[in-house]
Amino acid sequence: MPKAVTFRERLLKIGLVQRVFRWIDAMPRPPISIEISWDKISAVRWSRTGSVEAFSVEALAGGMIVPSAVDTNIADPEGVRAALARACNAVQAKDEHVALLLPDPVVRIFVQHFDEFPRRSDEAIPLLRWKLKKSLPFEMADTVLSYVQQPSKDGGADVVTTIARLRVIREYEGLVESVGLNAGVVSSSSLAALALLESDCPTLVARVSDRSLTTAIIRGGALCGYRCTELPMPAAEVSPQVLFDEIYPLAAYYQDSWQVKIESVCLSGIVDRFAEFVAPFENEFKCKVLPLLRTNPADSRIVPGGIKLAEAGLDGQIGWMLSRG
Repeated sequence: MPKAVTFRERLLKIGLVQRVFRWIDAMPRPPISIEISWDKISAVRWSRTGSVEAFSVEALAGGMIVPSAVDTNIADPEGVRAALARACNAVQAKDEHVALLLPDPVVRIFVQHFDEFPRRSDEAIPLLRWKLKKSLPFEMADTVLSYVQQPSKDGGADVVTTIARLRVIREYEGLVESVGLNAGVVSSSSLAALALLESDCPTLVARVSDRSLTTAIIRGGALCGYRCTELPMPAAEVSPQVLFDEIYPLAAYYQDSWQVKIESVCLSGIVDRFAEFVAPFENEFKCKVLPLLRTNPADSRIVPGGIKLAEAGLDGQIGWMLSRG
């Protein structure tokens, strides 16, 4: 009997087509992962067995990184480079390949249904580019694209496509190259963090980073919906009702389309205020509401030496390591 393919294993296949999402099957596993967000840069050195050998977090001042799918992201190149250099020096990263985790707004992700889908990538990629060209705020010629096919509830195929503007990706690749490293693997932070999910039940993940909100719905190992939006205020000021209003359209679409209720909600990015959101969200969704990453040392997802990563809210970093194996 063939082995079931998990969502985590599907994640590993994303990016074998072109450069932007080169996951670990495409090259030897990078020993360093670097996550860049609007307010910090983190660097982790991993052992061959997946434990944390060293890590560093460097804070960024507001406005140094402005995550965008379209425009220049690195507003203060010298300041960001200096912070990256300090983080890399702390983990002794030099002349190495790294996994590069980018802010979610940089990458557009679409889940589309096809009655028939080409088996060959040289036929599939032009079809996806044609289908998506009106959904993007930039020219299709200036993009890198990858995709993964997953089973559909209605037959045919559901295809998860990741696409980004090449010049934006090159900004970040050039940044790591400026400190003597090479971005051997590129992903978005939330794609990496989804490897933290433990259950096959319909789960809604809401991940907040400053004004960016990423909402994803996963069921039985399949990505059923994905949406990245801008909040009307920073995460520190967002109320449970405002967050619910932003999440609700994707949740309603999923429940109407699949005729299945959401059975679990995981929140990330509101660590210090998590308790405020539990009761309102449990009341709305009628299910358990949990943090995406818990800081309990007994949590089986906390890799050896990773408790400090969890305490620092680095769920993308831990998810990246979990998705490796």
